[in-house]
Amino acid sequence: MTISSLLADYRQGKRTPTEVIGSLPSADDAYACAWICRVGPDALARRARQLEQLAHDDPRAMSRLPLYGIPFAVKDNIDVAGLPTTAACPAFSRVPGRSATAVEKLEAAGAILIGKTNLDQFATGLVGTRSPYGAVPNAFRPEYISGGSSSGSAVTVARGAVSFSLGTDTAGSGRVPAGLNNIVGLKPSRGLVSARGVVPACQSLDCVSVFALTVPDAVAVLEAARGYDSEDPWSRELPLSAPRLPERFTFALPEQLEFHGDAHALHAFNEAVDRLEGLGGKPVRIDFSLYLEVAALLYEGPWVAERLAAIRPFFEKHAGEVHPVVRKIIEGAAKYSAADLFAGLTRIEALKKTAAQLWNRADVMVVPTAPTVYTIVEALAEPLMNNRRLGHYTNFVNLLDLAACAVPASMRPDGLPSGITLIAPAGRDLMLADLAQRFHQLTGLKLGALDEKLPPPQPIVFASDSVRVAVVGAHLSGLPLNYQLTDRRGRLEKAARTSARYRLYALPGTIPPKPGMVRDPGHGSAIELEVWRLPIGEYGAFVAGIPSPLGIGQIELENGEWVQGFICESWAVQGAEEISQLGGWRAFLARKPAH
Repeated sequence: MTISSLLADYRQGKRTPTEVIGSLPSADDAYACAWICRVGPDALARRARQLEQLAHDDPRAMSRLPLYGIPFAVKDNIDVAGLPTTAACPAFSRVPGRSATAVEKLEAAGAILIGKTNLDQFATGLVGTRSPYGAVPNAFRPEYISGGSSSGSAVTVARGAVSFSLGTDTAGSGRVPAGLNNIVGLKPSRGLVSARGVVPACQSLDCVSVFALTVPDAVAVLEAARGYDSEDPWSRELPLSAPRLPERFTFALPEQLEFHGDAHALHAFNEAVDRLEGLGGKPVRIDFSLYLEVAALLYEGPWVAERLAAIRPFFEKHAGEVHPVVRKIIEGAAKYSAADLFAGLTRIEALKKTAAQLWNRADVMVVPTAPTVYTIVEALAEPLMNNRRLGHYTNFVNLLDLAACAVPASMRPDGLPSGITLIAPAGRDLMLADLAQRFHQLTGLKLGALDEKLPPPQPIVFASDSVRVAVVGAHLSGLPLNYQLTDRRGRLEKAARTSARYRLYALPGTIPPKPGMVRDPGHGSAIELEVWRLPIGEYGAFVAGIPSPLGIGQIELENGEWVQGFICESWAVQGAEEISQLGGWRAFLARKPAH
């Protein structure tokens, strides 16, 4: 169910979107309450056929649509045209005529919306139990909470009902459910993804978040969804920093760790710290009291008033129809004045400046995603205190304008997952994702609650910021011209082969020796190559240095992908030795006698 595996199957003709949609699990089980509404089967079939027709008419359509045929879900505080938006409050329900910007972008990228998911009402909570549509069970042990507020979005991914989902994150709602269900929760920098069409919780802090089975999948979704939106007052242009940390890096972790007596959680976090050290990290212990003060401002300060502002007209008329716990929290806004708000804003700016000093001595911060986990019965019996405890390591992040990525860490002896969250300043989303993937690869965990192995790692880079280049000759790893890629910060993505539509020749008189590849659909062979990623700013200089008769064109890979790559003018291979039968340039070099 990963995005990469589905795309590979589509390109190779092993599956179609229609078959994938038809194979998804139904909602008629103990996890049915993860959904609030689902798209009808006829509409899903039409969408799948539309994509299949597009691919039939244009062989390169799949390469142009990065989420072609990928099933996804959205939290039901995010608008989808023609479907009700309830925010888990039936009295609030309305049917929008337009989808949220993020949903529009994902569908334009080829994704197929399956339905809308349950949540803690008005995105107020971290437990997943504050909904009239039911408490969403944990994906591993249904007597335990799934975490909130994006409970349904996390569980549908963990159980393989969709490949990815959208949540929202104000106080940790895109991270806590990921940690409790063994999936990735990517909380982007604030304003990186438009929140137009999202029912606000605290509009100045809200982030549209991504749940996925792997970090590269989450990054692929983020790339498709991101972008400045003038219709969102909190959207912003945000340059992203380089995606990879140095081999030796430093990570901050709280000196005062709190697990509320949960020995399994303590052991799991210590194990995760050891893994980060194994990746080259050096731990730096920090005083966590500043972050706890920031966190307290979110629910024990004037930002509670922003929750009331988000739904004030509705709340004034229908307060009695709001979940009792949610109602109590929102009613708490009445005790704060405008003066309290300005005092809070001043205080948070001072705390930001103090907190920013951390990044002079640490590259990232690592915390447990959640300090413990509760049964549904425990969460219902003590709805405020236990909820507050779950936000111990999450509530401060958006107030300090930080990016975060929750990643699975281990399975506890009691059969429940444990996760960590990596945190860094806004704009370092890809750096966090790169480290998160490297960490995830070390865990050996299965994907979500599925019996699927973690796939091999992939480069963490936005395709729009780089160009994929297929090389077949002297630019291959270890060969004489490979430096032209590495000196330009190129990174090897994978070894692959062309489709069986190409012929390879040894070009005479070239220094260093080079092959020439031409497309010949009737008489071709599959040729070995490597796919590299070059930063887009380096691509022009690389191409400018390619001598005639070689050039760059579109090359079809064995799996149906089309990428930029080396091709040769046909006149240059007249009389040249054909080496297609050897399968690649390395095989030809190995055959040549050493001099």
